[in-house]
Amino acid sequence: MTKPSLKSSLKTIRNWIATAIFFVFVAGISFINQPNAFAQTTTPSEVTEPVTTPVVSPVPSAVQSVSANIQRLLQTNECVGCNLSGAQLKGLNLQAANLERANLQEADLEHSNLQGVNLQGANLRKVDFSDTNIASANLQSANLYDADLEKANLQGANLQGANLQKADLQETNLLDANLTGANLQGTDIQEAILPRTIIMQ
Repeated sequence: MTKPSLKSSLKTIRNWIATAIFFVFVAGISFINQPNAFAQTTTPSEVTEPVTTPVVSPVPSAVQSVSANIQRLLQTNECVGCNLSGAQLKGLNLQAANLERANLQEADLEHSNLQGVNLQGANLRKVDFSDTNIASANLQSANLYDADLEKANLQGANLQGANLQKADLQETNLLDANLTGANLQGTDIQEAILPRTIIMQ
């Protein structure tokens, strides 16, 4: 009776050990796979999170843009359609420069040499042209509203269709200038040298 009982007990113990080993093995496999399962559950939420991008400031400021355009003008003698608003160009030699359609509003060009310059269609509102040589320049359709042209030399200049409304033309030389279709309303032409065929509006 003793031997069968011992044999049965040993068999039972072996079964328990086998069962325990199996459970340990299963638990181990589950533990190993747990990080992957965690990664799988966290990956979608990470993907759907909104991506924030840094706010980028505007590239050039107005001042930097004008400064760069001045350098371009001085190096190439042209700046077609560019922004030169408020530019300090006093006393410069810009003879025959190409500034077609450029924005020179409130720029300072006093005592400058602009002989033969192309300013066709340019915005020259409130520009200081006093004592400036603008002889033979192309100012066709340019906006010279309230511009200071006192004592400027505009001899032979093309001002066809230009807006000279409220401009200061005191002692300005307009001999042989083309003023066909120009708006001269409210201009000050005191002591100006005018073309013989000029018609004041």
